[in-house]
Amino acid sequence: MLNCIFCEISNKKILYENNHMTAIFDEFPVSKGHVLIISRKHYKDWFEIPSNEKYWLNEAIEHCKNIIECEFNPTGFNIGMNCGADAGQTVMHFHCHLIPRYNGDTASPQGGVRGVIPERMSY
Repeated sequence: MLNCIFCEISNKKILYENNHMTAIFDEFPVSKGHVLIISRKHYKDWFEIPSNEKYWLNEAIEHCKNIIECEFNPTGFNIGMNCGADAGQTVMHFHCHLIPRYNGDTASPQGGVRGVIPERMSY
């Protein structure tokens, strides 16, 4: 796709790749070791990826998790996908965030991904 930053990833930035996904460190990381796993073909979001290609996302998540654990030693992970502008997606090319978490990186991690709507995080 024309002018898509994820369609034009430099080989120098690639952390890992498989048949259908490419992984890079996020240029605006939430935490040390934050990785983006990006579809090699241009799909808008998770819902456009054919079922037979979704397997490769899981494979990439597992592989990247191992890399992150060896290099950064996190104590947890968040895995997230933003699907659509109203969900926070800013690059309309599928990508999954693998965000390492560390003890004490936030005052209260309870609620985790519920924090996308801050007033709904605590329950």
